[in-house]
Amino acid sequence: MFKLIRSVLFLFDPEKIHYFTAWLIRATLAIPGMKTLWTKRFRLEDSRLKTKVFGIEFDNPVGLAAGFDKNASMFNDLAYCGFGFIEIGTVTPLGQPGNEKPRLFRLKEDAGIINRMGFNNDGVDNALKNLRIKKTKLIIGGNIGKNKSTPNEEATQDYIKSFNALFDVVDYFVVNVSSPNTPNLRALQEREPLTELLKSLQLENAKQAERKPILLKIAPDLTDAQLNDIIEIVQEVRLDGVIATNTTISRDGLKTSNDRIESIGAGGLSGKPVKARSTEVIRYLATKSNKAFPIVGVGGIHSAEDALEKMDAGADLVQLYTGFVYEGPKLVKDINKAILARY
Repeated sequence: MFKLIRSVLFLFDPEKIHYFTAWLIRATLAIPGMKTLWTKRFRLEDSRLKTKVFGIEFDNPVGLAAGFDKNASMFNDLAYCGFGFIEIGTVTPLGQPGNEKPRLFRLKEDAGIINRMGFNNDGVDNALKNLRIKKTKLIIGGNIGKNKSTPNEEATQDYIKSFNALFDVVDYFVVNVSSPNTPNLRALQEREPLTELLKSLQLENAKQAERKPILLKIAPDLTDAQLNDIIEIVQEVRLDGVIATNTTISRDGLKTSNDRIESIGAGGLSGKPVKARSTEVIRYLATKSNKAFPIVGVGGIHSAEDALEKMDAGADLVQLYTGFVYEGPKLVKDINKAILARY
């Protein structure tokens, strides 16, 4: 049934369909009995799935990556899709429209997506308002970034503003310096500015009565030398973990025609094409650091086998995005079933 619905939805503009799908999920769950039906259909309850990472216990290790629920307007409904956690954002201090449309493109032949959204969101105050009406016990992560108009020299203040605003309404934070769609953002992954940013956030964290875990989301396009820097920074700053990986700027090995790729232009590529590199990064971080910190694996997970591959490489948790778009919520339960089958 899902594949039939997907084939119809895929006939239309991806960004418009994203918002239509959000409305459709909300409308469906408003029907009496649907929440119970979805819970039975997609959620798998088993104490063996409980996973404690960076001080938080997750009901299961399968989450929804940032980007799907940018404004924290869908998480209450998405909770019925079986996830163990949902990451909202990326949120910036001020609302911003993002890049010009069209900016979201499906690569059906590759089961991938190219996006250059550009941190389009309604701002941290709007996200805060939405998170205050939380109706689920699901773990919520807050993915934070900087406004496009903020120069890198002042970026730390943007992250601090969103960190402090969301502190009481999320369970953990993710520092996003790895999106390729905000000019010069990835420069913040370099050792000096990244260390300064993370130390500043940890100082803010220390001011709280009880600190929250802070994770760093990195790009799959980093060199081994840069990954070595990340490992050292994480340990120096005492970060709680790393999310590997964001989207890639690489276009290697695609089945989609070069003409189509060139017509799309710039943007971050997600889905199956990034699967192998994402897993490589996870394995490198886990091996090189001797598993010194938790890793959340994301990138190209379209099947239970893909998720297990990430975990075997060193991921403690996994996240879906493009795989969720292509395969539907059944994928969450399939992954959890595969994890249980290993016991």
